Amino acid sequence: MKTVFTNGCFDVLHRGHVELFKFCRRIGDQVIVGLNSDESIRRLKGDDRPINSIKDRKMILEELRCIDKVIVFDEDTPYELIQSINPDIIVKGGDYTPEEVVGNDLAEVVIFGTIHGYSSTEIIKATSDR
Repeated sequence: MKTVFTNGCFDVLHRGHVELFKFCRRIGDQVIVGLNSDESIRRLKGDDRPINSIKDRKMILEELRCIDKVIVFDEDTPYELIQSINPDIIVKGGDYTPEEVVGNDLAEVVIFGTIHGYSSTEIIKATSDR
């Protein structure tokens, strides 16, 4: 059984995220998503984030058929979580290179191409500019 891991904030879920999760399902048997805690997001992105609470973000992800398990982590990177899960494959979006992916020494890294026009940061920025 191949375990696939991906992670992120998934603060404003959009089509690009769903396509990423579907890709993970296509290449593996079990899909585990590491989800940044609210505190972790604040440290990484600032005090005005997240938009959606951890409770809401986790519930939405758990409802997606292509995801088997969602694990919240509070660290700034998912390295310790990846070590504990020991996945076969780590998948990240096209804004990363394999060398930049946290845990690239622990599992095979696969980069999923970015779907242009879909970015949580850009969606948040566009709605706040209105």
